[in-house]
Amino acid sequence: MRRLLCRALIVSIVAMGLPLPAQAGMVPTTAVASSAAKERLIGALERSDVRAQLASLGVNPLDAKARVAALTDEEAAQLAARMDTLPAGADGGALLGAIVLIFLVLLLTDILGFTHVFPFTKPIK
Repeated sequence: MRRLLCRALIVSIVAMGLPLPAQAGMVPTTAVASSAAKERLIGALERSDVRAQLASLGVNPLDAKARVAALTDEEAAQLAARMDTLPAGADGGALLGAIVLIFLVLLLTDILGFTHVFPFTKPIK
């Protein structure tokens, strides 16, 4: 039994040192742009005034960051593009619209059963 165990350990240790096959490929520009869009959205959520507004509306900023991280690349790019076209600071309706959009994304993922942020939702799964 000891010989069998020793042989199995020797084979496993030797196999750990073998190189694993790796493949490299081109990264599409859209993937880089979408990750930049997510970083930009998360950066906006890290601002103190945005966190204060989210907290006043009853949304945990950490949950909002997790939801932004869970967005697809297309959704993040669309939201970042909308942020570029909105007026800067003067229009409170734009900020309210962004917060409503984040709330709807959070609500939709709750209903689909991916997360559990709001206690009043029941997942469809």
